[in-house]
Amino acid sequence: MNDSNDLLIVGLGNPGPEYAGSRHNLGWLCLDELARRLGAELDRKRWRSVVGSVTIAERRVWLAKPQTWMNLSGLAVANAVRDAGLDPGDVWVVHDELDLPLCRLRIRIGGSGAGNNGVRSVIDSLGTPDFVRFRVGIGKPPSAAAGVRYVLAGFGKAEVERVPAVVGGVADALELALGQGLKAAMDLYNRAGALGCEELS
Repeated sequence: MNDSNDLLIVGLGNPGPEYAGSRHNLGWLCLDELARRLGAELDRKRWRSVVGSVTIAERRVWLAKPQTWMNLSGLAVANAVRDAGLDPGDVWVVHDELDLPLCRLRIRIGGSGAGNNGVRSVIDSLGTPDFVRFRVGIGKPPSAAAGVRYVLAGFGKAEVERVPAVVGGVADALELALGQGLKAAMDLYNRAGALGCEELS
């Protein structure tokens, strides 16, 4: 990451009211909460996204919600990176993660798409996996065949009770990373219990 560059924080999701409360749109929910806290209005259309920006420590921080379908998210991210003159390391992607239970967050740099088509699209469009991911757990579907239906469905009753804590905790992690650096956020949040809600068994 080049500290002289702008920073782009992307929340992944699908456009349309029918997907607003789905597990796959958890990245959007977290970005909305971060934008609210930072006072960034997500009211501009740019880079195939809805965007807003704030300045933190003399660095412009862009917040973006791609308006493509999830599996084309990389097109929006690549447009932003190219137009704003960013490096891949200046991109933070917030997304749902099947390999982690609800109430878990893992922050990492690089790696595979781990079955998330939005992350895979970003990797393909940037030509590198070397960007930051805030991987927000949603738990595994009952079977592999149920994967698509699971991520596009709404949260169950027990999950819904935990979602506000998850969203708030991820926004806390993003604010810590912005203020004190990624390592500080990784050290605190890459462990069980850090989001302050009980994982479902």
